[in-house]
This record gives sequence, C-alpha cells and structure tokens, in this order.
Amino acid sequence: MTATAVKPATALRLSRAELRRRWRQLADNPVVAGIPCKVELNEKGAIVVSPPTVRHAFIQGFITRELARQRPDGTTLPECPVETEIGIRVPDVVWSSPEHMAQHRGEKELSVAPDLCVEVLSPTNTRVEMTEKTAAYLAAGAKEVWIVGENGTLEIHTSAGRFATSTLGFDLPRLPNDRSLQAP
Repeated sequence: MTATAVKPATALRLSRAELRRRWRQLADNPVVAGIPCKVELNEKGAIVVSPPTVRHAFIQGFITRELARQRPDGTTLPECPVETEIGIRVPDVVWSSPEHMAQHRGEKELSVAPDLCVEVLSPTNTRVEMTEKTAAYLAAGAKEVWIVGENGTLEIHTSAGRFATSTLGFDLPRLPNDRSLQAP
C-alpha cells in the first residue's frame, strides 16, 4: 500500500483551511458535542457519523489500555481528530510520541497524523473505506495504521506496505474472550 490518499476532484474538495474552520465550528457546537457517535468531516465538509456498539467500545478500550501500558513514554488517545486529504478523520485510538505531542499539543485537530492511528472495524465499514483511511493517515504522517477486526484480527500498515508486527514496538495481545460482548 502506498501512502498517497485518493483525492476527489479539486472542485468537490474543500481546502484544509476550510475543513479546519468547519471542524472548529462543530467542535465548539454543544449540539454536536451531544451526539453519541463518532463525528468526522469528509473532504466535502459533510458530517459523517458512526454509531458505536458495545463490542467496538470494548475493543477500543482494550487497545487504548494496551498501547498506554506498552509505551507509557508516549500519549494514547481515543478518538483524536486528524487532518487528512480526505477530510478530518477520527481514528478510534492513536498513539503519539513525546516529540509529536510537543509539536502539536495546542491544536484542536492534529495537522500531522500521530505515529499510530488505529481503526476498529464496524459491520458497516467497507474494505474500500478502510484502504482510503489507511492511505490518508499514512499520507498525513502516521508511521503505522492498524485495522482491527471485531474478532481481534490485526492488520499493520506502513508506507512501506503491510507488516506482520509493529515497527513501533507494540505487541497487541489477543483480545480477552468476553462472551457477553460477542454477537449472537
């Protein structure tokens, strides 16, 4: 996989400055803050929402704890907005090195992707969508992008291609077997 995001026709795409302006309006809007879903902006400035499931939240929480435990030298954040060529996207979990955080600490949305962006798959996600997001995060500066399936499968992508293990020193263990959270 390359680190170049597929760009829609320029006339249909908002500039990064316009996306940033719209994102900040959304972030400051108490009505939007009350939406119980992940909110993103696509490259046209349209709002994209993703309703959560308990299983998705369980996996997101597990990954957040594991990244923080394994690499306490950095910062682990759930649902952190990142400027990309396909809009303001919100990975489920990110890990950022101390250097990255020092450079971008005051931003409302990260202008450069953190070292690691993690997307947890939902039943409605398509392969095309995940390929596009992966390329966009890498093009925005991420060193790794993880795609984690609801069953715990892990794909690790870098600008050099797909890897079997993390190049950042993470080792994601198997998800705990929690039968109460698995779909019937």
